[in-house]
Amino acid sequence: MKYVEVGGVRLSAIGLGTWQFGSREWNYGNEYAEKEAVAITQRAVDLGINLIDTAEIYAFGKSERIVGRAIAGRRDEAFLATKVFPIMPVAPIVEQRGRRSAARLGVDQIDLYQVHWPNPVIPTSTTMQGMRRLVDAGVVRHVGVSNFPLDKWQRSEREFGGPVLSNQVQYSLAVRKPDRDLIPWAQANDRIVIAYSPLAQGLLSARYDGTNTPGGVRSSNALFLKENIDKAMPMLDALRDIAKAHGASPAQVALAWVIRRPNVVAIPGASKVSQLESNAAAADLDLTDEDDARLTEASDRFAPKSGAAALPDLVRARFGR
Repeated sequence: MKYVEVGGVRLSAIGLGTWQFGSREWNYGNEYAEKEAVAITQRAVDLGINLIDTAEIYAFGKSERIVGRAIAGRRDEAFLATKVFPIMPVAPIVEQRGRRSAARLGVDQIDLYQVHWPNPVIPTSTTMQGMRRLVDAGVVRHVGVSNFPLDKWQRSEREFGGPVLSNQVQYSLAVRKPDRDLIPWAQANDRIVIAYSPLAQGLLSARYDGTNTPGGVRSSNALFLKENIDKAMPMLDALRDIAKAHGASPAQVALAWVIRRPNVVAIPGASKVSQLESNAAAADLDLTDEDDARLTEASDRFAPKSGAAALPDLVRARFGR
């Protein structure tokens, strides 16, 4: 496993995202939540993955409980990250909910406590006061944010009165917005970007086309519209070619591209242990500069339909009208 050392912490370049654990929207079922999710987490730790990311909103605390059960007896091998959902994130509520997350995880201290989204109404200053109280009380070791633009990340640091170690954002070959400012700022300031959806919810596995698309929560993702998959084909073909040259899978190549960026780690999810093992192996895949350039160029040319422009097509795809 490759590791990234930033801000005094050592994180596996490939982590484990646990949104799926217990969440009904993924349609994985109770067997997955009760058994497979625990086995995935334990196997991740076996393979040297120490970054395990969850959130209180994932299955309304069930994901945290599953992670806590899985790492029981192996606490020192895991860097546990969770997130406070920003409904009324004033200082006392943030402090209360941080303690509840620690209890669900079964730990005395959360390694990284993140604000899941910016709240457009509640000032960040009061949220960061709650974070400061948790750190001072020893309940939280490091503070992070998620889905924050750069100016709000920087403001959070000022209001917290110390480093806000990380910003967890969507980042992949298909979604490159963090390249503009978040990643350069992290690289210049000893901070880290945690990439969620590093496989674009499976688009970059190169398994889907216009006649074969995923269901569940991904059915509302505009990336899986036929028009967008067609636009992605040059990028997917590049992934397939490079994967073949390295004896790897397209998904592994896509993950290797993400973690080739300094100060970036990735937290793909996994539906089964074998997928987790494949994700972990991506940390040992050495892309060439030529591979990187081809993928980046193909990504630069990918311009999917999104937002309001994609809404009518999503409605037709989902409801047939």
